[in-house]
Amino acid sequence: MAVDTKVRPVRTKVPATRSTVSLKILMAVTGLLLVGFLFAHMIGNLKIFVGAESFDHYAHWLRELGAPLLPEQWYLWIQRAVLTAAVLGHIAAATILARRARKARPVRYAHRPKVQGSYAARTMRWGGVIVLLFVIYHILDLTTGTLNPVGDREHPYANVVADFAPDRWYVTLWYALAVVAVGLHLRHGLFSAARTLGQRTARGERIVRRAALVLSVVLVAGYLSVPFAVLTGLVS
Repeated sequence: MAVDTKVRPVRTKVPATRSTVSLKILMAVTGLLLVGFLFAHMIGNLKIFVGAESFDHYAHWLRELGAPLLPEQWYLWIQRAVLTAAVLGHIAAATILARRARKARPVRYAHRPKVQGSYAARTMRWGGVIVLLFVIYHILDLTTGTLNPVGDREHPYANVVADFAPDRWYVTLWYALAVVAVGLHLRHGLFSAARTLGQRTARGERIVRRAALVLSVVLVAGYLSVPFAVLTGLVS
């Protein structure tokens, strides 16, 4: 009988644990990138309190950012492409990790104790959906102007004032709900990202929790200050 002496290459499979760690790192990095954008965008939004001229100038400056190296609006399109990739990567990683977690717990217990982690996980899931829907609406409202009462790209200040006018209170309510969801998402997300990137000490955990809470409150207050200022007539 002939003996097969041919050496066959050994196929190696990436361990599931290593793949899971990679997905968690992807979630952490993309999440931190999105957080950085949120704070930069919030600071820009607060220019509305300086006046219409300053706010409109800021919006026009963003379109010309990178000139003469970049043509007009190229910076904004590059930014949008990077943010879209970050959002898609964040969602994909979260979805895969959630499916793996469910497969790891195929049996549902009739009496399962409620823990803080389960509450945080539920908050992240529904909060993420609200945030995604809000981003889509926000783009159609204040970026493309499709859903905005004014929709004039040359006068962003007028768009914001018209958007959050008192008779459009439902828009302000939806905006507030979405921003609060972002804050809850951010609070848990920052803590999870810190643990994923190596934070393990008890003292570090306390610091991260407090920092996440403070940053979330600042973000929510900063974003909500604009619509409520318009709603109350402080900005008009």
